[in-house]
Amino acid sequence: MEWRTDGFALAKWQWANGRPLTSTLKRKCAGIKDWTVIDDYHAAGEFTLKLFGWSKERRFVVVREQMRESKAAVGRKLIDVPGYTFRVWVTNRKESAMELWRDYNGRACVEQRIEELKHDLAADGFCLQAFFATESAFLAVLFTFNLLSLYQHQTTPTKPYRQPGTLRTAVFLCGAMLGVMGREMVIKLSAAWGGLGKHKPLVDATLNWSNCASPKLIPPLDRLAIGGGMI
Repeated sequence: MEWRTDGFALAKWQWANGRPLTSTLKRKCAGIKDWTVIDDYHAAGEFTLKLFGWSKERRFVVVREQMRESKAAVGRKLIDVPGYTFRVWVTNRKESAMELWRDYNGRACVEQRIEELKHDLAADGFCLQAFFATESAFLAVLFTFNLLSLYQHQTTPTKPYRQPGTLRTAVFLCGAMLGVMGREMVIKLSAAWGGLGKHKPLVDATLNWSNCASPKLIPPLDRLAIGGGMI
């Protein structure tokens, strides 16, 4: 992680990365005296620290959340500070700790999507000899992930988000076999194990997609569209 943050600093990028609570960071979090109150349950603080192998000190932002019965608190507990959980970020940005926390929360789900790409779609499980071949394979994984997101939005818009691995076992797995109906080759879905009854509404919703293609431009009157081209 160090080479990445050093690279960001050299390139003058602004960044904020979540950090695991090591024993050193736990001691620093427990020693914070000045907290900025965000609301009834959250407070923000900060400190600077040079970790082992780093070239210089960096700014750490800490958010402390009070534990309560009505809602599970996010973060790690500290033995020295009971009743609270803590989250830590390292950053080179200059905004206040509260502003950084709110900005990071707005993109926090991105890390979950990255984990899904790695574990459910094996985005980190291939490396081809040619760079462009590797890039193409990676873009194909991203394309598949976006298709799955659109599929959920179209077929089950009222249900909560489901990860690709969950979709595979709960939606796409179905007993099926190739068959013939008249002179047509067809796929026969299993009527058991939630097969036909589960998949038919999803297939119908997909086929009835209202935005199945991008809007097309009307060609000028003096030009004629033939075979996807203009003459």
